[in-house]
Amino acid sequence: MNATFRRYRVMSFVTGTTLLILFVTQFLNVVDLTLWKHMYWFVKIVGVGHGVVLYPIYMIMCFNLVMKFHLNALYLGIMLFAGFVPGLAFFLEHRMRLKLYPQGLPAK
Repeated sequence: MNATFRRYRVMSFVTGTTLLILFVTQFLNVVDLTLWKHMYWFVKIVGVGHGVVLYPIYMIMCFNLVMKFHLNALYLGIMLFAGFVPGLAFFLEHRMRLKLYPQGLPAK
């Protein structure tokens, strides 16, 4: 497996996971406000981590993958959009794996 794809894959999982955590905690805020008061700092830390640290790194990995594999700019747009929609990063990573490695991932 190409190191570029491996880095994209790791950042896709990490960014997607933090985005799902943010989505669930925001949903819990709507359901029960007292729980929100206890989770406020956790959500702040995860939110800053996702938005300021992880998403820019994910963007760089997306640009790197598109340049390395000579993909269409539409793929880049969808990849960048996946950092905003909970769950889309996991689906898109799976689709990219199927597109780039149709025979399956090579063993190292």
